[in-house]
Amino acid sequence: MPTWRYSVELDPSRTAKASLRDVSMSYKATVETLRLIRGKKLSEAKKILEEIASMKRPVPFRKFNGKVGHKRGIGGPGRYPVKVAKKLLALLDNLENNAEFKGLDVENLWIVHAAAHQSFKIRNYLPRAFGRATPYYDQLVHVEVIGEERT
Repeated sequence: MPTWRYSVELDPSRTAKASLRDVSMSYKATVETLRLIRGKKLSEAKKILEEIASMKRPVPFRKFNGKVGHKRGIGGPGRYPVKVAKKLLALLDNLENNAEFKGLDVENLWIVHAAAHQSFKIRNYLPRAFGRATPYYDQLVHVEVIGEERT
């Protein structure tokens, strides 16, 4: 069985952690979406993700912006990663439940760490005409989020 750990260690008495492991979603969209919610209050981050999931708010793509169309409201390249937003909403619900279990005040919970890491690729091949084959890969992603109680 593989072992894993969080990429940062913070004070366990004031923080709550949550993670997703080996999830099939876009790594690039996950990185950009986590950049958007990092440093925000938990309630504000959930509201942002709900707006992204309903395609009312685009995520600005700053690093992975090659051939990405510009979106209204952000004045630059962006997308609506709906699948990523829904899975991150479930992760933030998990973070909220972990904080309640530890006795932390959920109203004063801030997201201090949010990171995505690449997992392994699932390699597959599509058979094509004339004896050829086309590869298609599924990049899995690890996501970790840490919330800290601030007064």
